[in-house]
Amino acid sequence: MSDSRDFLQRFLLERAQVRGVLVRLEESWRQVRERADYPAPVRTLLAKSLAASALLTGNLKFEGSLSIQLKSGGPLTLLFAECGHDGRLRGLARWQDEPAAGFQLADGIDPLLAITIENAASGQRYQGLVPVENNDLARLFEQYFERSEQLPTRIVLAADETRCAGLMLQQLPADSGGEVDTDAWTRVGVLLDTISPAELLTLPAEQLLLRLFHEESPRVYPSRPLAFGCRCSRERVAGMLRSLGHAEAEAAVQEDGAAEVTCEFCNTRYRFDRIDLEQIFRGDHGVQTTRTAH
Repeated sequence: MSDSRDFLQRFLLERAQVRGVLVRLEESWRQVRERADYPAPVRTLLAKSLAASALLTGNLKFEGSLSIQLKSGGPLTLLFAECGHDGRLRGLARWQDEPAAGFQLADGIDPLLAITIENAASGQRYQGLVPVENNDLARLFEQYFERSEQLPTRIVLAADETRCAGLMLQQLPADSGGEVDTDAWTRVGVLLDTISPAELLTLPAEQLLLRLFHEESPRVYPSRPLAFGCRCSRERVAGMLRSLGHAEAEAAVQEDGAAEVTCEFCNTRYRFDRIDLEQIFRGDHGVQTTRTAH
């Protein structure tokens, strides 16, 4: 995680009592999009979802991950993006036929957007569901906060051929003491509406925040690096094979006497020979298997 072009920047608009997160991805997005030949409209949605997955981790206070998943019977059958507390991102999309430029996320039967938060320490898993009623991903994420956390939230997302980015604002509870600025939330929302996609994608973070909110006394915190990183492992693949059942795992064995599983996120290949498979179903994961990557 060393590329300064990929970062998460938290900030506070002190005068308005609004917290914010800015995310920009370049190298990590390149690594995700090069895993498959995505049609342009699918690529744009995946880019925005990847930026949003990082954006939504900006205020998480525990070790774990946040994933965004959309399943549909329409042209886009699956959209998935995930970011961990460590700043590692991954994502993929699946589609059928060739989605037209104007295809709608709402096509299909009752498509849902699922946002899942997993706490690694406690093992707890929380999932919020949002009906997909339009093609505006940013608005769908705003509705998630409205419905699940009753937290006024504004989100802007942008993507081009090489970058993706997002900016999120959330209203903080009013302080018990002092004068309450009743116009603050409306005011910062109007300012946010002036941002262009090019500014969101290219301006240095502090320059962008000062351009938008210089009258709101922005306080900028240290940025956090982001990078592509897959969470696949031998143990997880073994668990997947076990869940398939012994007969189906055996059926996956090829002519060379091994079953091979390729991770869709990072193209890493895992090979399990028959001895490995027998040990998996005996609960013994001690045998080393071959791990190769493209």
